[in-house]
Amino acid sequence: MIVKSSAAVSSTEDIDKVNEEIFHDEWAGSIDPQSVMVDQSWEAATCPEHRWIRQQLGDLKGKKVLDVGCGAGEAAVWFAKQGADVTACDISQGFLGLVHRVASIHGTSLKTAQVDADGLSMPADSFDIVYCGNLLHHVHLETALVQMKDCLKPGGKLVTWDPLCHNPVINVYRRMASQVRTEDEHPLHVRDIKTFERHFVNVKTGFFWFTTLWIFLRFYLIERVHPNKDRYWKKIIREHERLAPIHRRYEKIDQLLLSACPILKRYCWNMAVCATKGGKG
Repeated sequence: MIVKSSAAVSSTEDIDKVNEEIFHDEWAGSIDPQSVMVDQSWEAATCPEHRWIRQQLGDLKGKKVLDVGCGAGEAAVWFAKQGADVTACDISQGFLGLVHRVASIHGTSLKTAQVDADGLSMPADSFDIVYCGNLLHHVHLETALVQMKDCLKPGGKLVTWDPLCHNPVINVYRRMASQVRTEDEHPLHVRDIKTFERHFVNVKTGFFWFTTLWIFLRFYLIERVHPNKDRYWKKIIREHERLAPIHRRYEKIDQLLLSACPILKRYCWNMAVCATKGGKG
């Protein structure tokens, strides 16, 4: 089932959203559903954000989950495989069609809705978990968080992960990868944690990819892979078996450094957040 939102937006916002939809429809059309790595995206050594989120969520069986900005369905389909009742939403009709095909390949099913993150139009107090991965840096953060909070039941959890804006290596990578990302991106600042704290309680954060970013440098400097030719953040999943030994080695260094000197967290590539909607369930 695919439902399209009728939420009105201003003309500037409308242009941005149309461009986003076109970009992601084209991307979705280039993806073979058989190639979407659902289990690996949650279990591989090179997916520390999802491994951290798994620890925060626990048992998902019977939980109502909303995946905002579902993309190819790595998260939505994984949630469904864990026994959750999943609604996957995205601005791209192409991705919504793809996620149904991916779900079918994995022997499960889910619902979909074509909406954008700052106009969800979902029933209030209806989901146990709202997940959004690699999305908030495309939208107005506070507007999106208010929408997601409204969708959650009291005591429900919001889990997210997104890139941070502080690391100079990653900022060079972003400038180079101009053909595989959209112009509206605005990676999060560590001060944005305060925005989460204004709307949620028990806000927990995880920071990932500090010295482990050597893998990105290796792709470019040694393996000569240009970021416009292969999305590095997809390559690390696709080649996780080859990269696991070096990632585990540097991940241990990251854990020691970030624990000893927390200010270094701002220079990580990604930040994950787990936050709870106040009130009793």
